[in-house]
Amino acid sequence: MSFDNPTDTSSVDLPESLDIPVLAIRNTVIFPVLAFPINVGRPKSVRAVEKALATEEKYLGIFAQRDPKTEDPDPQDLHQVGTVVRILKMVKVPGNKLNVIIQGISRAEVHNWTSTDEHLGAHIRTKEADPGGPAALELMGELRELAQKIIDLSPQIPPEASFLVRSIDEPGTLADIVASNLSIQPEEKQELLETFGTRERMEKVIAHLNKEIQVLELSNKIQTEVKGEMDKAQREYFLREQLKAIQKELGEVDERQEEFEELKRNIKRAKMPKEVEEVAFKELKRMSRMSPGAAEFTVSRTYLDWLTELPWARSSQDRLDVNEAERYLDEDHYGLAKVKQRILEFLAVRKLKNDMKGPILCLVGPPGVGKTSLAKSVARALGRKMVRISLGGVRDEAEIRGHRKTYIGSMPGKVIKGLKKAGTNNPVFVLDEIDKLGADYRGDPSSALLEVLDPEQNDTFQDHYLDVTFDLSKVLFIATANVPDTIPGPLRDRMETIRIAGYTHQEKRQIATRYLWPQCLEDHGLTEELVTLEDAALDKVIESYTREAGVRSLKRELAGVCRWCAREIASEKRETVVVTSELVEEIRGPIHYFKEVAERTSVPGVATGLAWTSVGGEILFIEATKMRGKGAMTLTGSLGDVMKESVSVARSYIRASAAELGVSESVFDTMDLHVHVPSGAIPKDGPSAGVTMITAMTSLLTGIKVDPAVAMTGEITLRGAVLPVGGIKEKVLAAHRAGIKKVLLPEKCRKDLIEVPEEIQSDLEFHFVSRMQEVLDLTLGAEELAAARARIAESAE
Repeated sequence: MSFDNPTDTSSVDLPESLDIPVLAIRNTVIFPVLAFPINVGRPKSVRAVEKALATEEKYLGIFAQRDPKTEDPDPQDLHQVGTVVRILKMVKVPGNKLNVIIQGISRAEVHNWTSTDEHLGAHIRTKEADPGGPAALELMGELRELAQKIIDLSPQIPPEASFLVRSIDEPGTLADIVASNLSIQPEEKQELLETFGTRERMEKVIAHLNKEIQVLELSNKIQTEVKGEMDKAQREYFLREQLKAIQKELGEVDERQEEFEELKRNIKRAKMPKEVEEVAFKELKRMSRMSPGAAEFTVSRTYLDWLTELPWARSSQDRLDVNEAERYLDEDHYGLAKVKQRILEFLAVRKLKNDMKGPILCLVGPPGVGKTSLAKSVARALGRKMVRISLGGVRDEAEIRGHRKTYIGSMPGKVIKGLKKAGTNNPVFVLDEIDKLGADYRGDPSSALLEVLDPEQNDTFQDHYLDVTFDLSKVLFIATANVPDTIPGPLRDRMETIRIAGYTHQEKRQIATRYLWPQCLEDHGLTEELVTLEDAALDKVIESYTREAGVRSLKRELAGVCRWCAREIASEKRETVVVTSELVEEIRGPIHYFKEVAERTSVPGVATGLAWTSVGGEILFIEATKMRGKGAMTLTGSLGDVMKESVSVARSYIRASAAELGVSESVFDTMDLHVHVPSGAIPKDGPSAGVTMITAMTSLLTGIKVDPAVAMTGEITLRGAVLPVGGIKEKVLAAHRAGIKKVLLPEKCRKDLIEVPEEIQSDLEFHFVSRMQEVLDLTLGAEELAAARARIAESAE
């Protein structure tokens, strides 16, 4: 509250109503008792002042705006009650602005507005001052006493204000003077201006004074309590500043003190959470007492550097345009619809809900399908920084959480290091090869990742080195893995797993055409004008020189083609090269892969199965042979326990159903059987080869060849039921790559075909089976089996 001197307005003879120009003001209210300077800058306001100055009386209406943010107010934006003032003096200042001194004369109420395009105007009715009567005179003493108390409590109010309060005898004038100087909101001042009754207005002013006195008394009490501490701090500050000035004059600048001041500025600039900032200042204070030569000094300095350089409050702005993000993802990768859909869903929700926590995704798929490069593309699409850490072979828990800073050479873990490198607290954080984490006597890093990858906990992640919490909830974590089975269950449960199957031939062709071939040309200094790759040549490279789920080998083969072309052009043997399918074999040598299904299954006892591996789907040949013996069973091919049990189940099923299958029962006593799965150096396990085992052994014992165009998968039971298995998409893609035409699947796997691309489904013939007899009818032929049964029946007779 502050007091200004009023100007006597008793000699002004103001009519009851008049038309005057109107000036709209913001964030203040003018009472009809003051000489008051105002700045006028808005065009309409300037014209209103000029209009008033052009009249003899120089009257101007001043009305407060309802909303101070309105730049060009209309009559409905102004209060209906304002003040009539007279312009005492006007001075023009640069920028087409005016400094105007006005004198409040009377309250006024708008009868009707007379505004024009040039300026605001109104027809107003003035309000005569209400004397207030005896009751108002009684309140004057209380009003003076409270005003005097405020003057005494406020050192900034000059002593002349006491004389001003005592010298006014008019109750309404005293109330207006005190009201105009109250530290209250403009809305409350407007309410006092609109209170025409003197007594009522004085009562409201007294209520405001009592509130302000309570605030001032509490403020003075607090200042008194703090004064002792402040005086001590000010004294120390003054002495330190003097010491700095003296050292500066003598040329003896304290470099150590400069270092501490710089650290203090860095701590404040980092915008840490309050509790972390307290830890930082505490460490700085501890460091200031150490000798620079002490070992602990370097430890503290490094610790403070880490604290100040972390992005506590720095975030990158997300690109929230879903369509543009989709365009970026499609530019970088062909296919992978599931992953793209999940990222775009996150982005859409992020656009609608600003404080959404970052999802934790795990991309599972064979090598070379683009898991890591997809994470880079996600960062580009979102407009975020990307950090990648490789977890393959990591065995120390401290690699994730860091070492405690008491150890020599201790550092934070990979998570905090990655955030510092990114420079923002919301990067895309790629945890590469999470399935290859190890564990030893130093701890289990996968257990340390439980907190990092838990959305309910990672907002208070605590690194051992920092020993303070850091919020990881804004980070978008993307883990990659080849085999989910090796990821510990609790860790796998915290991530949203998205499976990426291998690519089809068509997808590989598109990827090679759009990305791999142009990249290879650029890497080898070639252009499309110099080297042309025919579609037939590309198909031959894909089919005959690679057999993989991903495209890494394909890229290597295309790079080999580019190197050969570069040599031809550099040696000036050719000006341009057109790579044909015939030239591919000359460049890359003999064909690596053949469609050998027909040759391998051209004799009884061989059946083609479908298997899932960590590098995608594969076809699997099951070979069986027999020899004279005593019914022994031999298994080879690095078979696991589950696969060995499948062979035992197959043997028992065939023996139990020998008559129905056309197999002589004596063969199990007079012949030894040998089951082999080629590629013996590679361990194999799982129940999905059960139907293939029975088919191969039945083929051997009946002498019927298996249809070479058929491949199959499914688990079997002793009763001949075919049970569902996993990895259907990968297995179907492997069958298509190998030239298979007919695929047998368990009936309950019919639903999994939805994941298989349409062009693959159209190329293959699918049969869904629930009993083993159906499998044998389709692979060996129902007529051939009936003939075998007839032969066995005849021999029995």
